[in-house]
Amino acid sequence: MARSGVAGSSAAGRRVGENRLVDGVRAYRMITAMWIRSTMAYRASFAMTTLGNFAATALDFVAILLMFSRVDALGGYALPEVAFLYGLSSVSFGLADLAIGSMDRLGRRLRDGTLDTLLVRPAPVLAQVAADRFALRRLGRVTQGALVLTYALWTVDIDWTVPKLLLMPVALVSGAGIFGAVFVAGAAFQFVAQDASEAQNAFTYGGTTLLQYPPTIFGTELVRGVTFVLPLAFVNWLPAAYVLDRPYPLGLPGWVAFTPPLVAVACGALAGLAWRAGLRTYRSTGS
Repeated sequence: MARSGVAGSSAAGRRVGENRLVDGVRAYRMITAMWIRSTMAYRASFAMTTLGNFAATALDFVAILLMFSRVDALGGYALPEVAFLYGLSSVSFGLADLAIGSMDRLGRRLRDGTLDTLLVRPAPVLAQVAADRFALRRLGRVTQGALVLTYALWTVDIDWTVPKLLLMPVALVSGAGIFGAVFVAGAAFQFVAQDASEAQNAFTYGGTTLLQYPPTIFGTELVRGVTFVLPLAFVNWLPAAYVLDRPYPLGLPGWVAFTPPLVAVACGALAGLAWRAGLRTYRSTGS
């Protein structure tokens, strides 16, 4: 009887979790659809803001081009190889930023008390915060990164194999998942710090800027930190080392290039726990 009761409660818990996941996806889809309709009501404005987003992010790659106007290699990497790193990082981050980039607005809601309005709605708070003010203009960053990645794939000398071909889409999706987990974890931290959007941006926007450059130009301690503490290296440094036939940072074994999906799942689980812990500590402003 005891075992039966435990099994029944476990099954009930799984059903509750599945229902919350379905409700969250449904709420996210409905809210983002609302913001997309609102955005497309002003198509000229959407086109201009998307183009502006494209141009602003392109300046990062222009800076890299200016560096290579003076040098032939950066940390032993030629321009097409650095472009490959840049493209992987930019597309992965762009997808995460497009999906849940609004998480950094949580601090403002905590200060003015408008998070209370989300708590009383019959939908998971995380889905509502992630979809809040969904900005379709962020496609400009994804497009710009994809163009640089296309240029890199066209110009870099890669000995393509089936594992390398399969790793490319896996690395992009996994990288987006890792960055998404960082967004959620950063938002969870804001429950404690109240307004830590700049600190959060240091790990999201700062993280993607870091990954645009070869690991060989950074100190060992920094590379170790973004591999074992905040595992951003799994976004592009490790998969790129396998695709480009480059030495792995820190002398890691070759099979780690295929672990980004596992790292993304682990980061997502930890970020979810942090989010739930932060949400439990929330106290309304009372106004």
